[in-house]
Amino acid sequence: MTGRVLFLISWVMLQSAMAFGAPPTSSSPDLSELSAGNNAFALNLYGQFRQQKGNLFFSPASIWAAFGMAYAGAGGSTAEELQTALHFTLPPETLHTAIGAFLKGLNDEHPGCTLRVADALWVDQALPIRPDFLHSTQADYGGVLKQVSFLKAPDPARLSINQWVEAQTENRIKDLLPPGSVDAETRLVLTNAMYFRAQWESQFQKDQTREEPFHLLSSQSVQAPLMHREGSFRYLDGGTFQVLEIPYQGGISLVIFLPRDAGGLSAFEEGLTPEKLKETLGKLNFVPKVILTLPKFKMTQEFGLKSAMNALGVKQAFDRKAADFSSITGGRDLYISAAFHKAYIDLDEEGTEAAAATGIVMSLRAALPPRRETAIVFRADHPFVYMIRDDRTGSVLFMGRVEDPTK
Repeated sequence: MTGRVLFLISWVMLQSAMAFGAPPTSSSPDLSELSAGNNAFALNLYGQFRQQKGNLFFSPASIWAAFGMAYAGAGGSTAEELQTALHFTLPPETLHTAIGAFLKGLNDEHPGCTLRVADALWVDQALPIRPDFLHSTQADYGGVLKQVSFLKAPDPARLSINQWVEAQTENRIKDLLPPGSVDAETRLVLTNAMYFRAQWESQFQKDQTREEPFHLLSSQSVQAPLMHREGSFRYLDGGTFQVLEIPYQGGISLVIFLPRDAGGLSAFEEGLTPEKLKETLGKLNFVPKVILTLPKFKMTQEFGLKSAMNALGVKQAFDRKAADFSSITGGRDLYISAAFHKAYIDLDEEGTEAAAATGIVMSLRAALPPRRETAIVFRADHPFVYMIRDDRTGSVLFMGRVEDPTK
């Protein structure tokens, strides 16, 4: 790996610094309100995914924004379910403008790193699109219209979408849409790609990395490459847990939530609410000396999103009989037949490389179914939760946990 951070695809979620207790450098009341709701969505979604065993990595931002775009085309009870699950409190005409402002902010210059967002709508040539929906997705989300023929050539269309995703994510996200996910009844696919690349502000020295025990939840341990360095960081002693913020170049940071007990991950996760997150990050203080240990790790994960979104209350959108996406075509002829998410991260001494993608497949409804003077020791040699966020807005771009860095 190049040792620089790469955050890619999909739809991005705003978590403003106001929601995390740190004032944004540029924001608005709408963006702050949007952010507060997005924080809740991120943690609710994490609550669904964390039920699986082992390591976890995904982009709540990507998923939130993809379904936000679908919300732009929803009506009736379908729109109400999406609004509730995504914690949208702004009216639609203000909401999508605020999302547009956020996405534009991600594309603004970040000195010392690269951060950009790309969106696309893959529309079957036979599908009539309402001008209002097309205008919103293009003007607010920056969506590029791509016309394909799902009806006559569904698999070539799927391959074209996957190729676009690969290109936007520097080939880190491959085969987002698996074989069979797109067929002759597919009419619309929504995609977004986000790319981020940067190094740590202060890198770890490779000659300080050593194979050492990493303690697992099972009370056993594995030998893993643990990186070491000393420095000044923003830090919080939360009693039963520690929090440390490690900055990358360009105004992006890695935030690590480390339970003091090697077996305390589950208890910490259960207590991680939007209110707790805001309070915790608002209490981070500069500490002049921290002795830091952090594992190198790499992982790739993929999810089908239907069950998680169902659990958050989004049901009609996936129901071919009840779905209402009339704001897309003017008729109730579409439903979400599938939604996919895929994410990749590689963290080492130089920085981090990460990627995520979300795709929403829409088909015809008729289709078949305080400071301390002594050094603080922050030794992440046991399971922890982490987030990567944009410091300027407080937006959480990626989130996950490490249970075993060797897997």
